[in-house]
Amino acid sequence: MEAFPIQELALPIALGGHDIIGQARTGTGKTLAFGAALLQRIEHGGKKPQALVVAPTRELALQVTDDLLVAGGKLGTRVLSVYGGRAYEPQIDALREGVDVVVGTPGRLLDLVKQKHLDLSQVGVLVLDEADRMLDLGFLPDIERIIDRIPAQRQTMMFSATMPGEIVALSRRYLTRPTNVRAEAHAESETTPQVVQHVFQAHQMDKPEMLARLLQAEGRGLTMIFCQTKRACDRVAADLVQRGFDAAAVHGDLGQSQRERALRAFRSGKIGVLVATDVAARGLDVDDVTHVVNYECPDSADTYVHRIGRTGRAGKEGVSVTLIDWSDLTRWKLINSTLDLPFAAPEETYSTSPHFFAALGIPEGTKGTLPKEQRHERAGLDAEELEDIGETGKARSTARRDDQERERPRPRRRKRARTRTRGGKPVEGKATESGEAAAAEAPAADNVVDAVATERKRSRTRRRTRAGKPAADTEATQTA
Repeated sequence: MEAFPIQELALPIALGGHDIIGQARTGTGKTLAFGAALLQRIEHGGKKPQALVVAPTRELALQVTDDLLVAGGKLGTRVLSVYGGRAYEPQIDALREGVDVVVGTPGRLLDLVKQKHLDLSQVGVLVLDEADRMLDLGFLPDIERIIDRIPAQRQTMMFSATMPGEIVALSRRYLTRPTNVRAEAHAESETTPQVVQHVFQAHQMDKPEMLARLLQAEGRGLTMIFCQTKRACDRVAADLVQRGFDAAAVHGDLGQSQRERALRAFRSGKIGVLVATDVAARGLDVDDVTHVVNYECPDSADTYVHRIGRTGRAGKEGVSVTLIDWSDLTRWKLINSTLDLPFAAPEETYSTSPHFFAALGIPEGTKGTLPKEQRHERAGLDAEELEDIGETGKARSTARRDDQERERPRPRRRKRARTRTRGGKPVEGKATESGEAAAAEAPAADNVVDAVATERKRSRTRRRTRAGKPAADTEATQTA
């Protein structure tokens, strides 16, 4: 098995204890590039963590943890992942027992540090994975707070697919004489060369039909579909399920256990289509992803690179399809020019266009709904168990509140009935049975008040006046 270029270049430097700034395309083995060196440089068996890996998303933290557990299995390395959405108690218990490597997201790491459950005083190796993504998500202040709690005498490795100016400034501040490692030529395109890219100008109303036919292309395996919003993810996933595909959505509004269940089902092949926001675009490594679909235009060139990087990984080939709406043409032209792609003017395409079928290998006559014998051939999302992880956050508290409201008995409202009265007494024959019952229950004081009010109303009369005097007196004077 041959090593990837980033591994060949970075490993000797990392094993020597030097700081590194590593840049390479997504899917080219950056995790193992720092992971192998990290595992070799720590002393196993201590109480406090000796290495810290900071990741931007929960999914990437889990991915890195799994890779390190596999790589350090024979060494007996204790690796703990800490991130939001899960209960604190299991993570705190593991830290008390002792761990060698901690992999986590900035928010949960800071929470554990402030609560004095996580001690970073013995960390000798710090890794910032997908640093540009952490910048995009606004984690830069949190990263600086974390770094300030780590000893100055350490090895720092920063890995990312792109290097914006803020990340370069961060490296100058916190890294000591770092070695820059770039695994491809500067003139080379940033996009993954193993991915065959297609860009079509599509109508918004025709996209669901195009997507359903695209998913029936020859050789199509696991597929990831990217949307800009959470609502769009839910809508697209629900539409695909209705058309007979085994699909699930992953986005920030879902509980962590639901997100992890969908990812497990996708990795194991129980579902064939994963519809996600950009939360799944970074660092997620799933074998056998053959197609990536940008259902909506990405917001930047970096986002496009990371989305299509979910396929064509580890030297395999993949296919990416981007559907550009008329309103997104200006944004797409900017992305196209930034990445120097040949799709400045995407061809206008519909679900019935012959060139659409020919380019993607869709069998002739394919419709937007799977035939009955091909519907839901996989086990489906329900076949994957929903793990109880003691979720924290809004999603779980809202569900718990809804359950409590359903279980809480509602107070019975007292029936209110009005009874017609005359002179404070019910009108005979007009009161209903419920009115009689209500009148019997009413206090005697209510009847007294009603009677007084009625009497006052009856005793009030209007008197005619002229020039401030009663009309009768005026007439008598005139007669006299």
